[in-house]
Amino acid sequence: MRQIPLSDIDIGDGEIDNVVNVLKSEWLSMGPVSRQFERKFSDYLQIKHAFGVSNGTAALHIANKVLGIGMGDEVILPSLTFVATANASLYCGAKPVFADVVSLDNLNISPDDILEKITPKTKAITVVHYAGYPCDMDPITEIAEDHKLKVIEDAAHAPGAEYKAKKCGTMGDIGCFSFFANKNMVTGEGGMVVTSDESLARKVKMIRSHSMTTLTWERHMGHAFNYDVTGMGFNYRINEIASAIGLAQLEKLDKNNRIRKKIVEHYKVGLKELSHISVPFSNYEGKSAYHIFPVILNNNVSRNDFMAKLRVKGIQTSIHYPPVHLFTYYRKLGYRGNTLPKTEYLGDHLVTLPLHMKIGEDDVHYIIKEIDGVI
Repeated sequence: MRQIPLSDIDIGDGEIDNVVNVLKSEWLSMGPVSRQFERKFSDYLQIKHAFGVSNGTAALHIANKVLGIGMGDEVILPSLTFVATANASLYCGAKPVFADVVSLDNLNISPDDILEKITPKTKAITVVHYAGYPCDMDPITEIAEDHKLKVIEDAAHAPGAEYKAKKCGTMGDIGCFSFFANKNMVTGEGGMVVTSDESLARKVKMIRSHSMTTLTWERHMGHAFNYDVTGMGFNYRINEIASAIGLAQLEKLDKNNRIRKKIVEHYKVGLKELSHISVPFSNYEGKSAYHIFPVILNNNVSRNDFMAKLRVKGIQTSIHYPPVHLFTYYRKLGYRGNTLPKTEYLGDHLVTLPLHMKIGEDDVHYIIKEIDGVI
């Protein structure tokens, strides 16, 4: 029976050769390969500074921390996201304030609802470019400027995506990327923090490595013999193996995003005539990264039954995402349901179909045929 996983990775000779070279060098912690990866990534985004970190959650935590977000502050962000987006604000003692999505077609955070949620305690807005589709950044940045708020871009879904010719991750005060194993760019674990703000860049560079004044590689090369610790910091460094993989992945990011786009186009054509199912971002004409392919089932379709029957046919599906404010932990913090109607509807009706560069047109046809049979 055919087996179609939800996600897959494109690992080839480039990644393998890069990793072997790192192993032969016998320097595995953050060093020259990581610096090269950072330079290449900042050049790709056309942004001044990029700092490799251990994972996307670390990137988000650093972003909140260096922006001065702390106890008593509020950060407005979507609930339709991975929990790390909200947790990163909690780590700093701030309160996540959840905003609804634009619509059942545009699953990004609503600028109108952001405006409604601003209070005197609001310090920042965190946007998530859901599924790789850029948020409407013009009104969001205008709101931020009017209310003197900082903007964090969670671009974990969106490496290579663009909003009005600007790469996602470069439009806010600080941008965060994840290179987890299901992302468009993978390093196993890993992430990146990017900014054009010189002051923030200095803070990011220090805080990711215990706020030490010199790093191990610099001392190894004889550039320093000692170090000082100038503040509270974290062990959030990327390593040379992850960076070596990232260098090879970055070279084929645009090509693989184009492959993802073709797969999405095949999906849209095939699903257009099916009842009881709709495709968000169906009329999107900009440059997405096409990270995941979500669909919305209507009330006549049991999601559990739908997903179980596709699994029997070898088709893996998932849910992106259960709303963060409805998780048990967040309910214990005082969050409740019936507050974000569109997000909560999506939480009950979204299903993510397989999307990765190894899916062929025949696989898409097979998936659509089986969906038709189920619904």
